[in-house]
Amino acid sequence: MARYAVLNEIKALDPETDHERIVHLTSCYEFPFDITRALEFALFRTYCVPSISGLLARTGEFEQRPQKRYDDTDIIISEMMEQGYSSSRGREALERMNRMHGRFKISNDDFLYVLSTFVFEPVRWVDRYGWRPMCGQERLAMFHFWREVGQRMGIEDVPDDYAAFDTFNRVYERDNYRYSDTNARIGEATVALFAGWFPGPVRPMVRASIRAMLDDDLIGAFGFRPPSPFMRRTVRSAVRMRGRLSGWLPRRSSPRLRSDMRRPSYPEGHTMDQLGPPDAP
Repeated sequence: MARYAVLNEIKALDPETDHERIVHLTSCYEFPFDITRALEFALFRTYCVPSISGLLARTGEFEQRPQKRYDDTDIIISEMMEQGYSSSRGREALERMNRMHGRFKISNDDFLYVLSTFVFEPVRWVDRYGWRPMCGQERLAMFHFWREVGQRMGIEDVPDDYAAFDTFNRVYERDNYRYSDTNARIGEATVALFAGWFPGPVRPMVRASIRAMLDDDLIGAFGFRPPSPFMRRTVRSAVRMRGRLSGWLPRRSSPRLRSDMRRPSYPEGHTMDQLGPPDAP
């Protein structure tokens, strides 16, 4: 029963008023690996939209400094999810993100779509690959958490309920996923970044495994070579097995905090004003 102590605490909380606490417990104790991978693939999904990949390509940041852009994004998201967007560190991260985005002309729908992936990709990933599915409180807490972040970003027309936001997410993908050269460039740069974290001899397998985790609509939007059915089944089964095995481990006694990690881009540590392009205000 000790394995379910955190879940029992989550179920005793209100997902609307206690969503910061629930998101902290879910991402730092219950599913630290899964939430990280889900958010990586959530960002991957946004690169299938030509207006989003086109902006990234124009800035040159992702192709010229992919590790720094990854680290900056990871730091900001981790600070908010782990420390709470209303904490001093969370507020500083959110303010920095708003200043970085304020330099560019980004449509409200594109903002809203990226926000929706932060709600639904963790839920979908955990349901497929976690040691247990998310409970109702966790799903709603993700929604209320990111809805509040969206409002603090000035995003308009954030749906009032979970189901409506889920519908927006699916309709937006249906209407906006299509191949473009900038999708291909940013997608390949992302795969190269992820593969680069591993020793050279295994990088081809890592690349193939990433493609195996992508749905067909993403494969088409990036113009990637489709994985074989065998490769897709094997990789997804391995990820699913990892999740099941993690359920047999003792529950974490302390939070896994990515916000306190040292990053390749900042081996001596970082300050918030270092995040973003070199000329960011």
